[in-house]
Amino acid sequence: MSVYNPDIKKITTHILQEMKLKGEKISMLTGYDFTMAKILDKAGVDVILVGDSASNVMAGHETTLPITLDHMIYHASSVVRGVERALVVVDLPFGTYQGNSKEALSSSIRIMKESGAHAVKMEGGREILEGINRILTAGIPVMGHLGLTPQSIYKFGTYVVRAREEEEAERLIEDAKLLEEAGCFAIVLEKVPAKLAGVVAQSVKIPIIGIGAGPQVDGQVLVSHDMLGINNDFNPRFLRKYHNLQEEMLGAFQNYIKDVKEKDFPNEHEQY
Repeated sequence: MSVYNPDIKKITTHILQEMKLKGEKISMLTGYDFTMAKILDKAGVDVILVGDSASNVMAGHETTLPITLDHMIYHASSVVRGVERALVVVDLPFGTYQGNSKEALSSSIRIMKESGAHAVKMEGGREILEGINRILTAGIPVMGHLGLTPQSIYKFGTYVVRAREEEEAERLIEDAKLLEEAGCFAIVLEKVPAKLAGVVAQSVKIPIIGIGAGPQVDGQVLVSHDMLGINNDFNPRFLRKYHNLQEEMLGAFQNYIKDVKEKDFPNEHEQY
């Protein structure tokens, strides 16, 4: 049974703001291709994130760093073609915005023009404000991303929970306020203590969408391949697996192989 409001024909940044005001939680999942996006949209997910996690999930890289802007545009274009209702947000990949606000704008314009997506997402706080401001002047919506920022993995050296110490926690709250003041329409908060995430959500008027940030935020996001159990090599505490598709897919593939080997497929009804 559907659990979303059928009266909302199209999710916009304004709708997400209204959802926060009403206390209605925002659902967000990743999508990288047309077929998956069509299913996600039909299910009623509010936001589809074309994440740079495609670098890991779709291409097999160890980190998100190798994926390029061209790759992201390809994945985003595929997703947009499968969507009627959800808001499509695209990650700006590593190296396309850090330290260069003009390149940040150029990258964002390419994503919007070439993919048809609805918004971009950027990792970081005060250090990327110049880029955010420049992108927003072009009328492109920006979603922020604080806490654990995977594009900075070599700086941190670990994927452990962020902002456990008071100084880093205070800086995170300040950064959230700076992103709101700059004009970001929402912020993803990744892998921070639940209590701190709740404080951040109460400190700003824009939606805070958590991943590994507890229940006191305004919405949740997961990587679709992780929550479906297609990828069983990643098992953090915050991940709830809603299926074990890897096992089902293995079984289906093995049955097909067996039928081919034993000359059972195709049968007389499966030929012309």
